[in-house]
Formats: sequence, C-alpha cells, structure tokens
Amino acid sequence: MGTGAPSSHLLMDIPMSASKSVAGPSVVSHAGRSGRNWLALSAIAALIVVLPVAGLALEALKGSTGLWAHLFSSVLPVALRDTVILLVGVGLLTAVLGTTTAWLVTAYDFPGRRLLEWALLLPLAVPTYIIAYAYLDILHPIGSVQGAIRWVLGYESPRQFRLPDIRSMIGCILLLGFVLYPYVYIPTRAMFITQSGNLIDAARTLGISRRAVFWRVALPLARPAVAVGIALALMETLNDVGAAEFLGVRTMTVSIYTTWITRTDLPGASQIALALLLIVVGLVAVERWARRKQRYATDARRSRGLKPQKVSAVNGMLLLFMGSVPILLGFVAPALYLTTEAWKRYQFAGVSPRLLNEAISTITIATLATVVTISLGLVVAYATRLRPGKASATLLRLSTVGYAAPGTVVAIGVLIVLAGFDRFIDRTALDWCGISTGLLFMGSGAAVVYALTVRFLAISAGGIEAGLSRIPMSLDHASRTLGQSPAGTFRHVHLPLSKAAISAAALLVFVDCIKELPATLLLRPLNVETFATHLYGEAARGTYEEASIAALAIVAISVLPVILLSRIGTAGRSVAADR
Repeated sequence: MGTGAPSSHLLMDIPMSASKSVAGPSVVSHAGRSGRNWLALSAIAALIVVLPVAGLALEALKGSTGLWAHLFSSVLPVALRDTVILLVGVGLLTAVLGTTTAWLVTAYDFPGRRLLEWALLLPLAVPTYIIAYAYLDILHPIGSVQGAIRWVLGYESPRQFRLPDIRSMIGCILLLGFVLYPYVYIPTRAMFITQSGNLIDAARTLGISRRAVFWRVALPLARPAVAVGIALALMETLNDVGAAEFLGVRTMTVSIYTTWITRTDLPGASQIALALLLIVVGLVAVERWARRKQRYATDARRSRGLKPQKVSAVNGMLLLFMGSVPILLGFVAPALYLTTEAWKRYQFAGVSPRLLNEAISTITIATLATVVTISLGLVVAYATRLRPGKASATLLRLSTVGYAAPGTVVAIGVLIVLAGFDRFIDRTALDWCGISTGLLFMGSGAAVVYALTVRFLAISAGGIEAGLSRIPMSLDHASRTLGQSPAGTFRHVHLPLSKAAISAAALLVFVDCIKELPATLLLRPLNVETFATHLYGEAARGTYEEASIAALAIVAISVLPVILLSRIGTAGRSVAADR
C-alpha cells in the first residue's frame, strides 16, 4: 500500500451514490446498445479480478501434499497469533497517532502548523519494508545510535548496555505504526475540517474545555473516518511481507511465502491464503459495521468550519514538537540514513551497473501495469455512468476487491490461473503444431503486470469515477443531441474534462506498482530484478549498503503522491474557506 494513497479509496463510496442521483432513465435509454457493450467490457474487467480468487479456492480444495497437518499444528497457530497481535497493535497505534495529529493541526494555531499539515503525510513515501530495512541498521547494537547512547552513559561495549532488539513484535508494531498512521490522519483531518464550528461553539458555551470538546464532540463525529483509516492501515499491514520477515514476526503473509517458496507446497499456501483472505473480509465487515449507523450531515452554506485556537509560544513549541515526532521517526530518520548510505556507496564503488537494468525493469513493469489498470478503470467507471444500477454497481465492487487482498494472496491466485493458461497453450501447440510454447505468461512478466492490475484497479476505478461524477449529466445529453455516440461522448467530453482525475489515478497506481514487493517478488521472471526485489535480497543477506541507492530511489519516487495529496488538501481547505 505498497502504500497506496488513501484519498482515492475513501472516495470510492461517494461516486456510486452520486452517479445514481444525477443519472436518469433517459441516459440509459440513449446509451442503448453501446451502453450494454460498455457494461459487457466492465464485466470482463471484473472477471479478470475475480479469476485469481476462484483459482485460489480451487487449488486449496486439492489439499496439501502431506504438509497440511504440520501447517495446522505448528505454522498456523503461531502465524495467526502473531497476525492478530500485530493487527491490534498497529490498529491502536495508527488510531492514536493519526487522530491526535489530525486534531492538533486542525484545532490549534501555532507556528509551523501549516508545515505540519502536509509534512505529516511524508511517512506514506516510506514503504514498510524500507523502514524495517533502515532501522535494522540504524539501531544495530554496534551502530552509531547505540554507540552514542553508550558514550553518553559511560559504557564501552554492547555487552554492558544495549537497547531492546528491534527484531521483535513491539519493534514491528512501532515501525509499521509510524509509517501507516497517515491512513488515519488524512480522512480524520478531513472530517475535523468539515465539522461545523457551531457545534464546537455550542459545546464551549456549556463550559466544556477544548480538550473535552475533542472527546465528547469532535471524536464521536469523526469515528467513521477513523474506522476507514484503521481498516486501510490494517490491510497494508496484512499485505506486508518484507518488514515482518526482517523483524522476525511470523505473520500469515510470511507463512504463505515460506510455505510456497521454501516448502514448495502450493495447495498449502493457497489454504493459508484463503484463511488470510477471510481475515481481510472480516476486517472490511467490521469496519462497515462500526459505522453502519454513523450518518452526519452539515449544511456547508450555513455553517462555518472549525477555527483553530491560538496558543501561547511555549505551548506552540510543545505542539510543534509533538507533531514532528511521527515525521522524524517515520520519514526523516530513514530518509537521512538512506541518503547517507547511498552517498557512501557512490563514493566507494559508484553506481552499480545492475541498478540501470533494475531501473529499466521497474519502470517498464510499473508503466505497463499502469496503462492496463487505467484502461480497465476507465471502462468500469464509464460503464457505471452509462448504465447506473445494480449490475454496474456490482461489477464496480467486484473489480475493486483486489485492493483488499494482500499481494501474496493475489500472487498465488495469478500463478494458478496463468500457469493453467500456459499449460493449456503449450499442450495445444504440441498437439497441433508439434511446438512447445513454454511459459508464455509466467516467463514474460505478464504475471507481474496481471497481479499489479488486480491489486490496484480499485485506485484507478475509484479515482476516475470520482472525476466523472463531477461532470454534469447535461453535457452527456447535449452531446447525444448533437449525434455523438456514448463512445464519442466519452472521447470528446469526458476524457478532456476528467484528465486531472485520470492523471492523479495514474500517478498513484504507478507509484504503488514501484513500491509493491510481495507480488513482484513472487511472480517476477527469472533473472529479472526490480528496485523492491533487489532491496529485499540485500536486506535478507544483511548487506544493507548495497541496497541503499535502490531504497532511496523508491522513497524519492514515492514522494510524488504525497505532493499530490498535499495539493489536494490545500485545494480542499481553500474551498472550505470560500464556503
């Protein structure tokens, strides 16, 4: 969630209802056969996403190759326990960090507040496996940090004093929490900004302090946003494989990887993957249940937003320090470490020739996946606009389920489906032409592109549909009266007017593809390395300096969606102020 940016996912529920409210029967009738064609294409896109899940279920039904009893008695209990503990810990930490920082920059006015508003997004640019990679070296017993602490305390060796090992459950919770809290910060801050200041003033007139207002008024109203953010953070936690493995936490995701790669037990890995998928479905269900009755409405034309309260200079410095801690730990420290190590590596041996090949592979795979994902997203989103109703809404939901599935789960499903296609094509070519085609899909990188498309189609479809929902339906009617078909209207009207939304979705998908580790690690062709897989390999071997340049490149590229999100937040604040 990879770290994907949450703004697109949070908007996914809005366009569907909006499109239903602005679209009438006339649009459906005018769409005619072309509208049905778009709906059929949307069904194909949904089928592409659902196929890996179906393949996963079929493979799991075959049963394990004799290792399932061992998995059930030894692997699964530990994996399930560690997964639950990790989810609870990360959920609590992200909720606390995201909610408190969102309230801090919304409710109080102090020097540096505007800087914190966007800087608190920066940890999104650090993938979970990179922060684990960085802190394993930063906090090494013979590293500079612990060495400086021992020098201050008067100790001479790690035997006399050393910090607790970062390779632990607590270390994993802390590192993931300081990277994933922006998933809670973004929607919660948006909710705080849009809350009516009249409610806050009414509470203050009743004698409630500013601190009590947070607990009694602001936080209860923001619970739906907090629930959404926690759910997204937990999905990213389940998707992680690198950080958990580096830090010695045996989650179900790590167990899937080791069962498949180490034990070569694909059915057993499929069964664990299905169990993990059930946990994800449970998380989504709990999130929706938690906000099932949360419906709040505010008339933006008659109410004003929350006005930040000015604080004294001393309190302002304290608030600035409190807001800076997550940024320092989640972004600044690992970014400085990567920059320093990359510079040392460059001075010592220059840039490795492998990095150029890895850059080409990374950009090529990410670009192909982005093009496919955006194309399918356009189809799904436009079909929903042309043919609003249960059918298009269901297809939209099915086409976006891949984002909820961890990368390892998607990778196994894609492997099963494409390996089956490869065998079928190979047998057919042998029977008809006497020629073996080999691994057409699995050996060409198509499997990685397929997996990335399944994972991130939700970002594409959600973001594009949000852009299309802002285009008045009157333009569709005008285009139809001028003789344009739905395809012509799409080409001449919707594409030009939704370029910003499409570009934003493409950027988010591209960066997520760059950062994605599990699917790329499991499905890449032989002898093909990307920045993410190179970093994983070097960190697994303990040669951290070798991967510093690749890690720094990933972080630098990942800053792009953070800049985009900060611009969106600035625009949203300006609109709220105008109202």
